[in-house]
Amino acid sequence: MKAITGHILTPRGFVRGLMELGKDGRIARVQGELVDEREVRDRPEPIVLPGFIDLHVHGGGGHDIMEGGEALARVAELHASHGTTAMLATTMTAPMADLDQAFAAMHAISMQRSSAGARVLGVHLEGPYISQKKLGAQPDFTRPMEVSELQRWHALFPIRLITLAPEVLGNMDVIESLCVAGFKVQIGHSSGSYEDGKQALAKGASSFTHLFNAMTGLHHRTPGMVGAALAHANCAEIIPDLIHVHPGAIRVALRAIPGLYCVTDSTSAAGMPDGEYRLGSHNVTKCLGGVRLADGTLAGSTLTMDQALRNLVDGVGLSLTDASRRVSTFAADYLGVTDRGRLSLGAWADAVLLDRDLKLTDVLLEGSSIEHTHAD
Repeated sequence: MKAITGHILTPRGFVRGLMELGKDGRIARVQGELVDEREVRDRPEPIVLPGFIDLHVHGGGGHDIMEGGEALARVAELHASHGTTAMLATTMTAPMADLDQAFAAMHAISMQRSSAGARVLGVHLEGPYISQKKLGAQPDFTRPMEVSELQRWHALFPIRLITLAPEVLGNMDVIESLCVAGFKVQIGHSSGSYEDGKQALAKGASSFTHLFNAMTGLHHRTPGMVGAALAHANCAEIIPDLIHVHPGAIRVALRAIPGLYCVTDSTSAAGMPDGEYRLGSHNVTKCLGGVRLADGTLAGSTLTMDQALRNLVDGVGLSLTDASRRVSTFAADYLGVTDRGRLSLGAWADAVLLDRDLKLTDVLLEGSSIEHTHAD
């Protein structure tokens, strides 16, 4: 039976010991002595954390989810090389025909996961049911909610998460039925008020999409959608590239939202050199560590989850244990996935091995090591 040794982060804390991997790709045993986290980065043994889980991925490695074809497989491989072992493929606001094509392509390759690619758990539908006033980098193809098209896409490839603007006509009325049907509903790309956010949460919306970005901000007399999140949300996603959100604002969110989890919102430019790339129907430019439209608007990111972990620890000041949970466990918990995002008996053996500088040395996908080719 294969075993991994090192400082292993378990639900009860770090242990210095070993993790045995079963032939079925799951964890057969974890054993060792508990150690203080402060010792972990001072010793030569590998650091073993749960594989990263990213619920907001538009692209990577030069490929965009909306392209169709083999794009999804290539995106999953790029992010796996940076430690992401499970992800949601995230679509853009687009004409119905383009979304039909993207879902058909995902359906075509859904049963053929590359051994070097992250497990795609489903789709994050980011639009088209968003506010025209808060598009961010989304193309202007917003439209009213239509349940029949949701059902058609869901039959092709499972939709796990829907971002919508609750103030858009008709959207507030469907939140409860979407949640009953099993979809997770996030508030995002919204020009709505604090009261709109509070009402949407009461109807079953359970998170906020890239908190602080593409939503009404916090003011002490008009608290906005950010205020609703900080005052009432148990969960929200945030982009810790330290460009989309200042470290101080991340710390504000950490104090207010217990289940704050991290996403990359990565584009096709992730893992690629500076230059021109696609984001849905937009042309975007990667330069100075970010991705922008021609007018300077931030257009997703080039972030990968291994860098997100380092940013949380070295840039925001989180403990390694807390940072690991926010790039893995909390996202799994939010989706209701109990056998990923944790290194415990019976869970999938999805893990990352890191050195003391938190640089990846290996990635395990359901018990199998992949060839690691990440770019610093």
